[in-house]
Amino acid sequence: MTDIHDFQGNILCNTSSVLGEGPTYDPDTDTVWWFNILGKELHELHLPTGKKQVHELPMMASVLARVDAERQMIATEEGLFLRDIASGELSFYAAIEADKPENRSNDGRTHVSGSLWIGTMGKRAEMQAGAIYHVAGGKVTKIFDQISIPNSICFSPDGTIGYFTDTRVSQLMRVLVDPETGLPAGEPIVMVDSMEDPGGLDGSVCDADGYIWNARWGSGFVDKYSPDGLRIERYRVPAMQPSCPAFIGKNADRLAVTTAWEGLDDEARSMQPQAGALLELGPTVRGVFDPPYKL
Repeated sequence: MTDIHDFQGNILCNTSSVLGEGPTYDPDTDTVWWFNILGKELHELHLPTGKKQVHELPMMASVLARVDAERQMIATEEGLFLRDIASGELSFYAAIEADKPENRSNDGRTHVSGSLWIGTMGKRAEMQAGAIYHVAGGKVTKIFDQISIPNSICFSPDGTIGYFTDTRVSQLMRVLVDPETGLPAGEPIVMVDSMEDPGGLDGSVCDADGYIWNARWGSGFVDKYSPDGLRIERYRVPAMQPSCPAFIGKNADRLAVTTAWEGLDDEARSMQPQAGALLELGPTVRGVFDPPYKL
């Protein structure tokens, strides 16, 4: 039986994002980063001081990976770019689907090898228009195809298992991965089939014990799954469209969750004043930090 918990967390940032996504944490600076995809914004929150900055972007972007103290990698609708942290200047790094301007990036995460998985999708969420790519040393390789809304990209702590979903299908897929390269080492299998449940699987992150924390879009829950696919806990959040979790804090013992108000009418938004905010879930977790991307 799944334990259900009421929201006991807090609002880390009340800035309302149309489509908050792609949260990640830099342990060296104690800073949370995330995107407002449709608003073309990169958000920055320094946890010790609460200082908040919003960086305007020239295109839609959705994933950020640390590179070093000076640079970040971001995935955008126009490919991968290196971002200079001090100036915000972007420099082109690699193309992803340059022949598909109708697509954009969506979910993604770095693997323990230092490689990166990036998902793409149609800007109107067209059926099976997207894919998932492996990026390492500037080389981009398509690894999964015909995906409508790629999400839940995350990895077991030892890097031997990868997870992903197509939110439209809402099946959490499990695949063996080469821990040295981050490339798939087998065929994906269905680990969780939640097609009949309200809402859909959105972003996920894997903790230090191999449990998967999933933001369930359209349901107002963050769910915790065991490594064998059992949903063991549900945590309510004050927004029906949670989009992605990330471990934060110097000990990776806190869980932040992005949310969205995309598609909500005025009445629905008035019922969910926290829709679009960055939330902290509440329970103490045993997380792991996303590793830097290796150029």
